[in-house]
Amino acid sequence: MKLLKLIPDETKIPFTKYRWYALVITLAAFFASLFAIFVYPGLNYGVDFRGGITLELTDRQPVDVPSVRGAISALGVEATVQQFGAPEKVKIVTGIVDAEAGQDKDAAQQVVVGRIQDAMRETLGDDVVFDRREVVSPTVSGELVRRGVLAVVLATAMMMAYIWFRYQLQWGAGAVIGVVHDTVITIGLVALFQFSFDLNVIAAILTVIGYSVNDTVVVYDRIRENLRKYKKMPLNELIDLSLNETLTRTVVTGGTSILALAALVIFGGEVLRG
Repeated sequence: MKLLKLIPDETKIPFTKYRWYALVITLAAFFASLFAIFVYPGLNYGVDFRGGITLELTDRQPVDVPSVRGAISALGVEATVQQFGAPEKVKIVTGIVDAEAGQDKDAAQQVVVGRIQDAMRETLGDDVVFDRREVVSPTVSGELVRRGVLAVVLATAMMMAYIWFRYQLQWGAGAVIGVVHDTVITIGLVALFQFSFDLNVIAAILTVIGYSVNDTVVVYDRIRENLRKYKKMPLNELIDLSLNETLTRTVVTGGTSILALAALVIFGGEVLRG
């Protein structure tokens, strides 16, 4: 176990001494994230939340992307066309297409999908293979938004209830403040870099919530244990002691998670950038 001890036992970092500096930095990051989410540049909603069409196709030879764009433009449909991984693969994404008079909006999306597929066969040949066809209607996208928000709210509420039951109400409130802080900054980074905000991001946010609460519970456990051992120790010193005692675990957990994420970013390819 000594080999795995990344942080020496005698480490005494005075965390609470710098709490006001940390508060200023985190509040600045928090409000900057709110600005990025709600003002500028705003969230770049994916097809899951704004509705639309996603088509992924594969041809036997490298696809001429400008030809594909021209064929779709000729249909009067605004779409984003990009290579998806290999040169033979292309991803086509459109927004919600306006329905004609008397036509149902959901049915209109299906009609456009058929027209795009026919245009791709005419442009690329009959050998083209459609690997993925996803149509999210306005009705479905609205439902996905509601369920996504509900998932995040319920996860946060259940975490608070767990900590309230295991510790005290004020500790649960502190954990929720931390979760909200971490979640808002994560979404703010998504908005800042204009990543597609879709169901995959919701899954990532739930993961962040899990990590945040897990770290909080570990520290809370150590604080509660030290409160019993050192009843006369000032609270700020006890908090510093608890944080230093759990520092190795925090560094190891965070470091291994970053290594796994780095491997995904490096080797995941265009699928992750989707």
